[in-house]
Amino acid sequence: MKLFDQAVLIGCDDKQEWMLEWWFKNYKQHNNLPVVFADFGCTARGLKLAKAKSKCVIDMTTLKEKGWFKKPKSMLACPSVKTLWVDLDTEVKGSLKETFSLFEPNKLAMVEDHPWKKRRGELWHNSGVVGFINKPQILKDWAARVEANPQIGDQEVLHNMLSPILKITYIKDLPHKYNVLRIDIDDNNVPKNPVIIHWTGSKGKDEIRRQINA
Repeated sequence: MKLFDQAVLIGCDDKQEWMLEWWFKNYKQHNNLPVVFADFGCTARGLKLAKAKSKCVIDMTTLKEKGWFKKPKSMLACPSVKTLWVDLDTEVKGSLKETFSLFEPNKLAMVEDHPWKKRRGELWHNSGVVGFINKPQILKDWAARVEANPQIGDQEVLHNMLSPILKITYIKDLPHKYNVLRIDIDDNNVPKNPVIIHWTGSKGKDEIRRQINA
């Protein structure tokens, strides 16, 4: 399998593949970086579309983890030196090229989860956008913890692994514009010129359907 210097990584199963064409349409308006697709269990139709739109497909269907819990291991399997994982329910509105210059060795580059910080009173980072160089140990540890104890979601697993001091050690803060959450919009906390809008939850999926049908 070809090794890419830089790649954007996405993935889904048959429950999310309805967003694939929408995601690629937005992405390719602003980007030409290679996309690697992680197959979490798509239908034949979804997999055909993913193969047509991406540079390569990695098969994650044999993992015992379910759904988004496959994310950390797909990150480890991605054939790239610098990788940017992006959730499929993200609307890419600009170039992602600059993000790769912001990564740091041995860290996960992530955006602070402002709504969760506001509501839970502690520092969170959102796992919808994650950048890294090679395969840092923190990524391996995250994948192992998800496999051993897949509780709530992959983001919660990572958060519970890291004390405030360890977050400083292992998390590199990306600018807010690279992962603006739907609830950020509700909270009137949207930075200038957002690059990625992350349409989380059922209300977010309704917005994606609205865009698809428009």
